[in-house]
Amino acid sequence: MTQYCYRHPDRPTALSCTRCGRSACPECLRPASVGQHCVDCVNQAQQSARATGPVPAAPTAAADAVPYATYGLIGVNVVVFLICLAQAGGTHMVNSSVMRNGALITGAGFDDQYWRLLTSGFLHWSVMHLVINMLSLYIVGRDLERIFGTARYLAIYLISLLGGSGLVMALEGDPTLTAGASGAIYGLMGALLVVVLRLKLSPTTVLIVIGFNLALSIGLPNISLFGHLGGLVFGAASAAAVLWLPTVALPPERRTYREVSRVSWIGLGVLLVVALALGTGFAAATG
Repeated sequence: MTQYCYRHPDRPTALSCTRCGRSACPECLRPASVGQHCVDCVNQAQQSARATGPVPAAPTAAADAVPYATYGLIGVNVVVFLICLAQAGGTHMVNSSVMRNGALITGAGFDDQYWRLLTSGFLHWSVMHLVINMLSLYIVGRDLERIFGTARYLAIYLISLLGGSGLVMALEGDPTLTAGASGAIYGLMGALLVVVLRLKLSPTTVLIVIGFNLALSIGLPNISLFGHLGGLVFGAASAAAVLWLPTVALPPERRTYREVSRVSWIGLGVLLVVALALGTGFAAATG
């Protein structure tokens, strides 16, 4: 994925600060005893560095950092699927007690089992279901983790997952069992769209991918359209909380890394509460 200067989002660059790891154009770099430092690292301490806009990733995150969170999420999903497969004794996954007790269930069967809002995002109905979701997570997740940093990336993933579950509880009228990581993955696609727009790149490719997947969600049976839409909306909103909210909430003179980070985490916290309220509120109403 092409990297862009953190101070000039319209300038592609292959250079980065050897102190904080942020991508920067030649204008924003200064020679140092070891490598080159960005102007913020030269002028101020790391936590008080001025920024012309929100810094999406932690200041110590390098562009080539290993995306451990993405690999960890894939590992957890695979392990849980293998457990369900062993319990089911075959491909009929509903025979697994983990699936029966962890999948999201709408209607009266929910019975205050609020953990289902989260656990359903780590369960899959078939090998193909798992492979498609994990391949999508691998492709989209690695770059997004490097852009946002591990903590924010995991927050976006979690909010997307819960937002998808919440919309299922709110809009799915028929009693049904829902499972899969696709709500969270749609959230990552929504976050990717916001990143592309923030960098002032053409969003055509991302929009085509999202539109194609939504068309499949509508046209194919046994796919949770509401889970996908909920994840997409909450994922895009979460990315906007990191990339856009600080520029709206903070005047330029207050856009230090510390303040930008604080505002973005407040925005993520609000979205998490909204996602939880959506799911638990409708669960309580129908349970």
